[in-house]
Amino acid sequence: MPDLLRLALEQLEAMPPSIWLRRSGTLYLLVNAAHIGSIGLLIGSIVPLDLRLLGLLRPGPLAVLAPVLARTAAAGLALAVLTGAMLFGVRPLEYLQNPAFLVKMGLLGAGALNAWAVRRGRAWARVLDQGRASGAMRAQAGASLLLWLGCLVAGRWIGFL
Repeated sequence: MPDLLRLALEQLEAMPPSIWLRRSGTLYLLVNAAHIGSIGLLIGSIVPLDLRLLGLLRPGPLAVLAPVLARTAAAGLALAVLTGAMLFGVRPLEYLQNPAFLVKMGLLGAGALNAWAVRRGRAWARVLDQGRASGAMRAQAGASLLLWLGCLVAGRWIGFL
């Protein structure tokens, strides 16, 4: 690991929020619970949205469901990133040496990029206007489903390595 990165991570570990989390089992528990809850919010929103976009779930009109589920998933992602960063600060050097953590971060980045591409693409506007998903949108929904579920599995894998 480069010295500059090691120094930055040691500084992160020495910051007050990281120290507070290490010293308080209750605070760590609450932040960890918030992280798990936010992951539940993300996965609980993105899975039905992706399944609906794939045509495997038909509970209601896509043009109505898609914006609500997408916003809820975005809120879950934002909270998961915030709480995850706080948890990372407790032991950053150890996490960066954990292959499951690296896989999780790669999948998280790919999932976020895919979500960004969906929101920027014409196919999303078509979903909102016409309530139908194109072939490209279905492919992105399938990729989303695999990326986010893979991220979830990799996150649980961290504790086993």
